[in-house]
Amino acid sequence: MSGCVWGAAPLLEALGRLWEVQAPLGSGSSASVYRVRCCGDPRAPPGAVKEFVPPPPRPGPARRPGARPPAADCAEYGFRKERAALEHLRGHRNIVTLYGVFTNHYSANGPSRCLLLELLDISVSELLLHSSNQGCSMWMIQHCARDVLEALAFLHHKGYVHADLKPRNILWSAEEECFKLIDFGLSFKEGNQDVKYIQTDGYRAPEAELQNCLAQAGLQSETECTSAVDLWSLGIVLLEMFSGMKLKHTVQSQEWKTNSSAIIDRIFASEGVVNSAIPAYHLRDLIKSMLHCDQGKRASAEKALCSPFFSIPFAPHIEDLVMLPTPVLRLLNVLSDASLQCEEEYEDILEDIREECQKYGPVVSLLIPKENPGKGQVFVEYANAGDSKAAQKMLTGKIFDGKFVVATFYPLSAYKRGYLYQNLL
Repeated sequence: MSGCVWGAAPLLEALGRLWEVQAPLGSGSSASVYRVRCCGDPRAPPGAVKEFVPPPPRPGPARRPGARPPAADCAEYGFRKERAALEHLRGHRNIVTLYGVFTNHYSANGPSRCLLLELLDISVSELLLHSSNQGCSMWMIQHCARDVLEALAFLHHKGYVHADLKPRNILWSAEEECFKLIDFGLSFKEGNQDVKYIQTDGYRAPEAELQNCLAQAGLQSETECTSAVDLWSLGIVLLEMFSGMKLKHTVQSQEWKTNSSAIIDRIFASEGVVNSAIPAYHLRDLIKSMLHCDQGKRASAEKALCSPFFSIPFAPHIEDLVMLPTPVLRLLNVLSDASLQCEEEYEDILEDIREECQKYGPVVSLLIPKENPGKGQVFVEYANAGDSKAAQKMLTGKIFDGKFVVATFYPLSAYKRGYLYQNLL
């Protein structure tokens, strides 16, 4: 496989196809991620390329022929490590899909190893920013908790520990309508931890914190980190989603170490938390089960999935339907009751809406219920979420028959079942 210098000519060849590099998505200490689009096939879904870039060689004593700098070895090791994990975990709907691997021979610092991955959408980190310190809806928290626990139960069963679970590493899949785990750069097989420092500040389990401190002092911890560290991280993520607050300083405080249960109770009882009006005791107890300081008492992913919290039928808020893309678009404030009662006018409007919506991609189906639930709402199913996102962007605020259109997404699974939410929550 080969590619071009991305800064000069943003094209690369991978897996027998030519890909256009459209935009950077993020970067870390050893890798950068880019959004890419397959050239020559406009209907092909976009992808994400994670490039493990070796840093430029530093001046110093000449190396023997064929020797590689340690930094380059780290990039190669990181690539092999993440590739092995993703190949072993391939096929689970809540873990990012690896399409393939290739080498970019034209990277500025020499050949770089790359992963071609599915492109996902908004992260939980971004959702927290948009929540404006008000917290996420119970529907979204439940959806995220279930999806991540399903992923953890699977990877833990396979013997893996993710070891870097945090809001930035949980992303929404518009096509599959679920949250997925990404970034397995710190992952390891349980009982064979090959990285000294794991997890991110604010989401690090007590045993990992101790291990990291001892490693900095050149000492080895007597306690091994297990899959329980992932449950701790998820517990913090869910607590942040509920409260709408970043809890890094809270979980590092002496008060938390002394009595974290009391702090959790206080967060759930807070009048400043929107969700406090909803009976959320099951969520509180679920989070507490993940945040035991003793890792032996922490709930496993499989046990956590049995929580009564997951039996409560929550409905999404309108903010959820704006933030989480799906292939189905819902248009509000379009039809009046009079339009629904006049068959001729109804058919004319239906045709006008179909014609307008087809500008953004093929319309698979279009539904305008004349009775509740969903009376007067317009549901447009596109072939893929990319088309529905383009339509949502262009149709929001558009004037139709003298009214300002409100465009949200809608769960494809609910639409297919004929389940239409009557009220905007």
